[in-house]
Amino acid sequence: MIEESESTAQNASANQRIKQIAWIILVAVFTFLLGIGSGYLKWGLDETAELKQQKEMTALYEQVNPKEGYALPVSYGELGPRLLASGVINYDAFAAIYENSGNPLSKEQIEILKKGSDEKIVINAENAHFLLNFFWAVGLVNKNQILTEGPMVQYSGGQVEGFASTGGWGLASKPVTELYASLELIPLTAEQQKLVEEVAAAIYRPCCNNPTLFPDCNHGMAMLGILELMASQGASADEMFEAAKYINAYWFPQQTLEAALYLKSNEGTDFADADARLVVGETISSASGAGMVHENLKAKGLLEEAPGQGGSCAN
Repeated sequence: MIEESESTAQNASANQRIKQIAWIILVAVFTFLLGIGSGYLKWGLDETAELKQQKEMTALYEQVNPKEGYALPVSYGELGPRLLASGVINYDAFAAIYENSGNPLSKEQIEILKKGSDEKIVINAENAHFLLNFFWAVGLVNKNQILTEGPMVQYSGGQVEGFASTGGWGLASKPVTELYASLELIPLTAEQQKLVEEVAAAIYRPCCNNPTLFPDCNHGMAMLGILELMASQGASADEMFEAAKYINAYWFPQQTLEAALYLKSNEGTDFADADARLVVGETISSASGAGMVHENLKAKGLLEEAPGQGGSCAN
């Protein structure tokens, strides 16, 4: 009986140890699985947060550069044929720029140049470069007080060809000094002229600290041409500022995306709803303003990159 009791006790003790070992293993396995599970859970949460941020940025970029483009309340009219006839645009040289870049002029763009067009102007990601060069030529050749009496003359020392917007225009069939402000392409009334001057003085571009009233680079000269055309066709100041907001956005997608992110993060304002005067003004859209915006976003870790980058003062 004593041996049987001892044997029973030993068996009970062994069973107890087995249970303890099994419990330890179970706890270890559970802890391991819990660790893996929490890792997957954290990954899932991080992934969701990242996807949410990507979706927000995509939505913001689509506000900055709408796929359908932005329609201006004006048409080209006979601008194209007159630009060719004046010699400010040499068609072959102009077309070669796009041919060599792998993005040749479309049938519509060729007709705009050679025949003119009554279609409303729509700027989008595909034609932004075409419109930049087209209206660069418009602003350069149009005879206007802004060019004949403004900062371009005041700061040129008598050599207006020394600016990027003049000396940099290499698509003409005549010397730029002959073409500069030489053609009454877009005549304006006194009221329209005043409107252009007031609006041009308040519209800036991220490549420099000068307003459109001092169009010393291609973007400034092209914007001036657009403002003159809009004023001549009865556009209001509000329409001109709103158009400039989107034109700048297509010409400077990276800087404008940063401006949109800045407005969203600092003021809770969507780009689509933002005051156009603020967006294109000196505080945000000048070179120093864009630099301030960039540093603000950098400090917050919010910098993003737009699909396309603009800002080069060249053809």
